[in-house]
Amino acid sequence: MTLSVADAGLEVRALACAAGLRTLFCALDLRIAPGQWTMLVGPNGSGKSTLLRTLAGLARPLSGKVLWRGAPRRVDDAEWRAQCVYQGHAPGWKDAFDVRENLSMQLAIDGLPASSGTLQTAIERVGLARQSRLPFARLSAGQRRRVSLARLSCSHARKLWLLDEPGTALDADALGLLGTLIDAHLREGGLALIATHQPLPCAAIPTRLSLDDARS
Repeated sequence: MTLSVADAGLEVRALACAAGLRTLFCALDLRIAPGQWTMLVGPNGSGKSTLLRTLAGLARPLSGKVLWRGAPRRVDDAEWRAQCVYQGHAPGWKDAFDVRENLSMQLAIDGLPASSGTLQTAIERVGLARQSRLPFARLSAGQRRRVSLARLSCSHARKLWLLDEPGTALDADALGLLGTLIDAHLREGGLALIATHQPLPCAAIPTRLSLDDARS
């Protein structure tokens, strides 16, 4: 079935990616419409992170096409950048900055509003109000991942979420919040491609993409 431009979201056609001289996958086809999300699965080294980075425009494919809303995606296009959130498994938080400073810096990089009220609301929502002035280096692994959740809670206006293992190190409460954020994003017409080794507590049922099926 061909999606109309009005309904189209992210589309990938015959995409091939490599790591060094090794082809990770080839002839990959993918469609994610607004209101839907795809769970990206596969063993370590199968190319999940490479695919996410390629779609975000941080790596170049060997071949294939990436379309956004029915048109070829241009990584240098400001409109595309305003629509996409990429969150890797190792976000670039600064150890010497506190939670509030890190979140403020990241939202500024994202081009998102970062008023004092916005920061406070996001930090409280993820349960880090007491730790908001602690240096990032003093946070536990789970608390560090909660800062990433705070970023997502401020990113609802960006329609495409590309997330790499967002549930790592999160406890049950934080995982529940992640599921809530994803569901709210989808209800507002967003879409997501999420690499994960664990089921996520979302009401929305994902489609499943295994890169093993696109191996050369």
